[in-house]
Amino acid sequence: MRYEKQTNFKEIGHDGQEHLAKSKVLVIGCGALGTMVANNLVRAGIGYIRIVDRDYVELHNLQRQLLFDEDDVQRNLPKAIAAKEKLSKINSSIDIETIVKDVNSTTIYDLIQGIDLIMDCTDNFQTRYLINDVSYKFEIPWIYGGVIGATGVLQVFLPGETPCLRCMMDAPPPSGAVPTCDTAGVLNTVTGIIGSLESNEAIKYLTKAKDKLLRKMLYLDLWENTLEKIEIPLNPECPCCQGQEYHFYENKEDHAAFLCGINSVQVSSPTEEKISLEALEKRLQPTNYRTKRTPYLLKIYAEPYEITLFPDGRALIKNAKTLEEGKTVYARIIGN
Repeated sequence: MRYEKQTNFKEIGHDGQEHLAKSKVLVIGCGALGTMVANNLVRAGIGYIRIVDRDYVELHNLQRQLLFDEDDVQRNLPKAIAAKEKLSKINSSIDIETIVKDVNSTTIYDLIQGIDLIMDCTDNFQTRYLINDVSYKFEIPWIYGGVIGATGVLQVFLPGETPCLRCMMDAPPPSGAVPTCDTAGVLNTVTGIIGSLESNEAIKYLTKAKDKLLRKMLYLDLWENTLEKIEIPLNPECPCCQGQEYHFYENKEDHAAFLCGINSVQVSSPTEEKISLEALEKRLQPTNYRTKRTPYLLKIYAEPYEITLFPDGRALIKNAKTLEEGKTVYARIIGN
């Protein structure tokens, strides 16, 4: 039996396994944390997993993103697509949906439909605050995981039962105020541990073992061999969980964003219409720009920039130094 070792654990048993099989989980981000979480949950027998990621596989990902290999890099595969290829071979009995898309205030409502639990596997605070808003607005629990260097944090958020992210920190830290994986690096050991801890809390929640859930923030430092549990008090004036104000969700403006680890600016399409990659490639043929197209994306080499364009009109612009520069390059080469 596939899940014998898991059902022999009396706290799960056959009833718990049936709960897992009926569960639906959204994994936001398919990098170091997301690949670990998706791998664990697929093997555990979660019935339906929706994986959303905006990026594609690059060589530097392989140090810590365990579902990917060099062949995925050569094929320029989006991370979500590459992950599904691997996960479907691991467990063909579950439903895996993958979406290559940016998670923002415009797209997130459709992504949470029918979902029992949201797994935060992102690399930026802006998206986490958005997840926090939709979690408390639509009463869908979420599990926060974050890593940098050799340190990691974990927190379970239960609408109506626990303080929310904004009780801990009312707004995201300003740009440049905290280290990123570009500046501080990250060890694959800490991403593996935090991803596994996230998965463990998810299994507890989905098997109805809410009394066993972590109710404090867990902070660990693998280099110093330290672990702390930090109490996050409820803020009676919290605009989100107490005031029912959801600023990050209700702000529907498209915006550019820096992406951790790939020296790129992401620019969203100013319209909701899809772009024909084939047509754009033909339009660029008379120019000096080199192009390379796959079924999932179009690469445009316009020195000093390397542009990766997706069918939804979203582009990753490598070597753009500012958000404004990224927007300008997008308008000049792809168009408004």
